[in-house]
Amino acid sequence: MFENLRARDIATGRLSGAEYAENFTDIHPPLTAHQAEVEADRCYFCYDAPCTVACPTAIDIPQFIRQIATGNRLGSGETIFAQNIMGGMCARVCPTEQLCEEACVRTSAENKPVKIGLLQRYATDGLIDEQRQVFTRAESSGKHVAIVGAGPAGLSCAHRLALLGHQATIFEAKPKPGGLNEYGIAAYKSVDDFAQAEVNYILAIGGISIDYGKRLGLDVTLEQLVEDYDAVFLAMGMGAVNSLGLDNEDLDGVDAAVDYITELRQAVELSSLEVGREVVVIGGGMTAIDIADQSKRLGATNVTLVYRRGVERMAASAFEQELAKVDGVKIICNAQPHRLIGEAGEIAAVEFEYTKTDGNGQMIGTGEKFIVDADMLFKAIGQTFASDGASGLTLEGGKLAVDEERRTSMAGVWAGGDCVAGGQDLTVAAVEDGKVAAISMDKSLRGE
Repeated sequence: MFENLRARDIATGRLSGAEYAENFTDIHPPLTAHQAEVEADRCYFCYDAPCTVACPTAIDIPQFIRQIATGNRLGSGETIFAQNIMGGMCARVCPTEQLCEEACVRTSAENKPVKIGLLQRYATDGLIDEQRQVFTRAESSGKHVAIVGAGPAGLSCAHRLALLGHQATIFEAKPKPGGLNEYGIAAYKSVDDFAQAEVNYILAIGGISIDYGKRLGLDVTLEQLVEDYDAVFLAMGMGAVNSLGLDNEDLDGVDAAVDYITELRQAVELSSLEVGREVVVIGGGMTAIDIADQSKRLGATNVTLVYRRGVERMAASAFEQELAKVDGVKIICNAQPHRLIGEAGEIAAVEFEYTKTDGNGQMIGTGEKFIVDADMLFKAIGQTFASDGASGLTLEGGKLAVDEERRTSMAGVWAGGDCVAGGQDLTVAAVEDGKVAAISMDKSLRGE
């Protein structure tokens, strides 16, 4: 029994409408035309630009920035979409401070890189806001490809296939497309239903259909898809949430962070969401930071994020960590959950144990413990690939094994996104997977 037991405090509507609106407004307001041109003028337009090398989709960054500088906003968007059809969302959610902007030569010279992410958003929003298509489908090849998952990898693959003249049918388990862009990112990173606006832009090229409520292994089988279609691309993400491996994980108030973020993203009124006064988050990645920060913005009094390793090992970017701290999230590193404390079937507190690294580099407990009150506990310690429906395919580290062209071990089947081994678990990397797989499929379908 927890000696200092307190009444669990869960409530809706902790804030006023104005406070919700302010807390969940666009975290990075878009640039005006003048601001974009001024920022574009800071670019050196490097030859063999390191920013382009750092971009997983190899966008010609100096080229699109030069186009902005000369007033060619729509042409700039076309340059981006030629390499990354989801450049609009990537501009919002990519850790640019660790990718293109970290590589910017101005970073080392002035410690103030060109704002590539905001410039990319400025360029791509110009096309999406007007729904102006800059690509035309090639003549139909007569080939039809099945895609499992309407997330970034699946949509990217479908668009490239359509561009090359192939038909694509996407099988999606959820009622809406977009994957993590729709269901899994912090609400303040993508406002005004941008995820669906981007999907609509992608689908407008034609030749792409989406069949909703279809889960691999339950509603459709891989064997069936291989038989019925000319090629198959698997992009169903992860699917399963890692367990803490502790007793009492079934207590009320112990939830997967991804599930709550999904609920938040689909909420019509943020005031309808229940949030605890004392919230604990376990994990150190982007999902952990997102749920911690959003809990605070929903009105939680205290939000404590606990990560078992040192801060330098956290997968969440330094920017995201700092944002959470500024918003009042307390981050404790080098501690792991030891015991979940419940009362009457509900979470009441979590006991943690401090950790250290032994002489062999293994993380071990120190024996020193502390307790944190918890009205809600969110697990954000990663997801695992749900291999149901993918039997017969070779796995590597629990994910699908693919080659450089994203081909799996089964003839006629490609894969990409979070479900494949060796990926970066980033939207931009998933988009690249879909594009690379589509180009490889095109060669195969044409007998090259």
